[in-house]
Amino acid sequence: MSQLRYWIWLTNIPGLSLTSQLRLIRGFEGPEEVFLADREALGRVGGLNRQELDALEKRDLRRADQVLEDCARLQIRILTMQDAAYPRRLLSIENPPPVLYYKGTLLPFDQLPAVAVVGSRKASAYGLATAKKMGCQIGACGGVVISGAARGIDSLALEGALSTGAPVAAVLGNGLDIVYPYEAKNLYADVIRQGCLISEFVPGTKPLGTNFPRRNRIMSGLSLAVLVVEAAKKSGSLITADLAMEQGRDVFAVPGNVGLEACEGSNLLLQEGAMLATCGWDVVQCYQARFPDRIRRANAGEQLTLSPQDAKYIYKPEKQEITSSEAGSAESNSEKRIDNAGKRNYIDLQRIKDQLTEDEMVLVELLRPGQKHVDDIIAESGMPAARVLASLTLLEVKGFVVQQPGKRFDLNIE
Repeated sequence: MSQLRYWIWLTNIPGLSLTSQLRLIRGFEGPEEVFLADREALGRVGGLNRQELDALEKRDLRRADQVLEDCARLQIRILTMQDAAYPRRLLSIENPPPVLYYKGTLLPFDQLPAVAVVGSRKASAYGLATAKKMGCQIGACGGVVISGAARGIDSLALEGALSTGAPVAAVLGNGLDIVYPYEAKNLYADVIRQGCLISEFVPGTKPLGTNFPRRNRIMSGLSLAVLVVEAAKKSGSLITADLAMEQGRDVFAVPGNVGLEACEGSNLLLQEGAMLATCGWDVVQCYQARFPDRIRRANAGEQLTLSPQDAKYIYKPEKQEITSSEAGSAESNSEKRIDNAGKRNYIDLQRIKDQLTEDEMVLVELLRPGQKHVDDIIAESGMPAARVLASLTLLEVKGFVVQQPGKRFDLNIE
């Protein structure tokens, strides 16, 4: 435990890059020696700038001790790159995470035919259904699915694999105590029961956009192959595929509908030499000679369909502005609903308040009399437009708000 505090200290120094962290770990016997080293000894490592040297000299362990307390309270375990259980497969990549945090049972990745399944958050019905089938087939054939638990392809691939009882792993771009996206709460619990959640970020770390490219290298690093199910041209999934190739991993892609924007990136991968996969066996069979006692062909997943819960994640492009006649009709309908406001079954705020942020509660209160145009919601809330739009999106995801034609929002009343 005393050694862990130095690992956490070193990997959470503001302004100290991952490259510099690894230089210091490799230049000294361990982070405790880094903590005790003077500026001259630190400078001999090379590659550190003045700001990094200044930050290292502060030697403040309070943050590390707090992280250790949080991990003990949240039942989060910690693994460092010097531990015997740290996956050798991950250690071999150019920039391995010095510290991993995990919940559940750490899988013996080096002894498993693990496949990272990735794809778009804005997935088509075809992409979601295919991801679920692929996850199921990989799991049934003895493979292990690793994914990011993001909305869309990632989540459906994990759900498919979980349905077979196979072990799985999800690598997150946030702290393990934060559920992102919100609706992944049950998925997190299922993954912990059959495998593990993994992150290089300390508890409390929010899902910032810059975290996800870093997360991608871990997914590919733990795997033998990356399978891209559906991805647009500008997609984080293509970043994962590029990282996989740099790490010497195999890259597979599912062929998508020609002309569909969501499939342009995955189809491009096939043009550039990725291996084609039409079922999970196409991927897993490549590793049968390496894992003869584990991998076997199995018929599975063909009957899998999207559940109502899955179907709501089908990406729908934003609707075009409605015509003036349609707007008039919408206004008329809106007025009728507001005129009858006394008959509305209002959402019980006391019942759902634990599921809402302060901003979301403000917006729910504003919508209780009836539907409102987004501009009116922004004006009446007194909050910045970006905050309002973000909160409305989360309320839609949670099922408490629906968007009506003409950029109007209403409470989702049964």
